[in-house]
Amino acid sequence: MRRAEAVLLQAWQRRGLLACALLPLSLLFRVLVGTRRLLFRLGILKSTRLRVPVVIVGNIFIGGTGKTPLTIWLVQEFRRAGLMPGVISRGYGSRHERPTAVTGASAPAEVGDEPVLIAARTQCPVMVGRNRVEAAAALLASNPEVDIIISDDGLQHYALQRDVEIVLCDERGDGNGWTLPAGPLREPASRRRDFTVVNAPALPGAIAQPAYRMLLAGDLAERLCDRTQTMALSSLPASRIWAAAGIGNPARFFAMLEKAGVRAKTLALPDHYDFAGNPFAGIEADIILITEKDAVKCTQIDMLKNDPRLWVVPVTARIDRVLAERIVEKCRGRPTA
Repeated sequence: MRRAEAVLLQAWQRRGLLACALLPLSLLFRVLVGTRRLLFRLGILKSTRLRVPVVIVGNIFIGGTGKTPLTIWLVQEFRRAGLMPGVISRGYGSRHERPTAVTGASAPAEVGDEPVLIAARTQCPVMVGRNRVEAAAALLASNPEVDIIISDDGLQHYALQRDVEIVLCDERGDGNGWTLPAGPLREPASRRRDFTVVNAPALPGAIAQPAYRMLLAGDLAERLCDRTQTMALSSLPASRIWAAAGIGNPARFFAMLEKAGVRAKTLALPDHYDFAGNPFAGIEADIILITEKDAVKCTQIDMLKNDPRLWVVPVTARIDRVLAERIVEKCRGRPTA
């Protein structure tokens, strides 16, 4: 399965034989996507406008591009602007049919790993639900002080009207520019958006404007069994270091560590890996560096949360604050619901 996924991801970066063979299906998919969006625009399919502004953080490139760090950054910037943000999310793997409030102590297996991480890092109201309109309504009902909502993902969830759309991509840009299954895009690259954020050291060519660069920076490692114990990445010992990541693009985490001077053997795990088995049992290492997203699950498992080898590397998004200022300006100028 993972090999087939790797083959597709490679094929989606160019318009080669495999991509061209799948193009007829891609054109059909594009028609279906466009028809669905048109039905919402014409009011044939119902959409709901909330009493507060809604900012969507999403991606059209399938897979992980860094939405969670961007969502956390937005929460912090909105607070800096005097707003009271709340976050809604689908909650990957969530077992609840109805909207469910999330805290930093919630079980990732119940509500999803990313919402737990957002709640722990921001201490703001977070609600998960399969229906984002219901999730948003539940969040506002239980937290009437919230005056702006960030939807972590949901770009294609048109039942929820939005005031700002942010499309996030990484160094892969739009791949070969084709929609699924001939390319990696859920919607055409030409789809409207208010802002583009690129999680990469440089902006890819032909990316939609206005575009802002996002860099993920991490300088410290925190021991999982005691987060008060920290070490600078630049001062880690040189021997027997591993790095593991169960995120959408593990290579990005490994590249960040390498840039910080860490020389480690790497273990790429599937995105949203549940740690039902211990992937570190057979590893001979003094230090194993993991992501925050993986840490929220490891802390729920006794054999992992007490493993002294595990160290968490928190990352922070760095983006030009002009982006936040323009989003706030746009939201404050919205018509009332």
